[in-house]
Amino acid sequence: MTYLRTNQGCRQSSADGRRGACAPPVLRLRPAGTPLLRDNTRVPESELTPQAPPATLTPPPPDLRLDAAAVWTGAVLGLGAPAQLATASADASFRRYFRLVDPRDGRSLIVMDAPPAHEDCRPFVHVAALLEGAGVNAPRVLSQDLDQGFLLLTDLGRVTYLDVLAQRDPARVDVLYADALAALVAMQGIDARGRLPLYDRALLARELDLFPEWYLGRHLGQPPDAASAAAIAKVGGLLLDRALAQPRVFVHRDYHSRNLMCSDPAPGVLDFQDAVEGPITYDLASLFKDAYIDWDEALLLDWLARYWDLARRSGLPVPGDFGEFHRDFEWMGVQRHLKVLGIFARLAWRDGKRGYLESMPRVRRYLRSTCARYRDLAPLLRWLDETGPDAG
Repeated sequence: MTYLRTNQGCRQSSADGRRGACAPPVLRLRPAGTPLLRDNTRVPESELTPQAPPATLTPPPPDLRLDAAAVWTGAVLGLGAPAQLATASADASFRRYFRLVDPRDGRSLIVMDAPPAHEDCRPFVHVAALLEGAGVNAPRVLSQDLDQGFLLLTDLGRVTYLDVLAQRDPARVDVLYADALAALVAMQGIDARGRLPLYDRALLARELDLFPEWYLGRHLGQPPDAASAAAIAKVGGLLLDRALAQPRVFVHRDYHSRNLMCSDPAPGVLDFQDAVEGPITYDLASLFKDAYIDWDEALLLDWLARYWDLARRSGLPVPGDFGEFHRDFEWMGVQRHLKVLGIFARLAWRDGKRGYLESMPRVRRYLRSTCARYRDLAPLLRWLDETGPDAG
């Protein structure tokens, strides 16, 4: 339809013959196909501007892996039809997670989709068994198809530690971290020797290499010159020496507020498939110098002392001197935060996951506060000063 505006002229507004105000224009609908009028004259068809055909919406491409996961899950549960899967979450890799309600008993379950071309489910299955044996609340593997890259898991809920910690209720915060430390000590009690890959010098160095390549070069557009590269490499060598001198235990590698769930019992532990045997302070640095939330330094020291005491009473190989232990923790945090800056930059610029950029300023602040305390880390502090404020 096209709207035509016509003027019906002035009408008598009273019986004495006085002419009233002109009536407002009347809008009438012109049926499609009827020629337009100009001053009550038909407009030649040759003067009409042809209208483009209505745009058609392109349907999204089919999600073949989601369809396959639904068929597989339905078969595993004996539903006689594909399961109804809803997106639960995605992580920083190619893995995706879907949630469903088992119609037979109302249980909430999780399906992991890990494309075999990019992900290997076997480490997840292996580490899940280690954690279950240690009494740690991690998702149990109910069924698996390693060839397709599908796992059916128990569901640890929807509320992360970060969801609750962000409210900054002191009583709840203290309880959550106490539970996280108890679970960490249980994990570190697992005999990882020969059962997990080593967090060796080569792996630690590859992680550090992400910093100059992706953060300095790609994100800041300031690839280091030869002198800067040499200075970064020298500091990196000191960091690795100190990390490798620490006692080795089970290391989760991403033990922080987004991977801990407020479940029963708490915490539920997620994203453990990259676990290794490595430095005892690594997971503490992940937990207490979290890229997603930060705390007052005095509070961190109190929590760290609680862990140190608990670990010693549990027979874990922490140093007997708290000062030495604290230094190990701080230097381990520097290695991790250099790696995290590189990973976040890569996720943002290679994978299009720009949300990780929001956490970069916090990570830089962690680096600045630690590097300012140790003379050997001064080159990193100078670099922080040269690259401007901690704005990411």
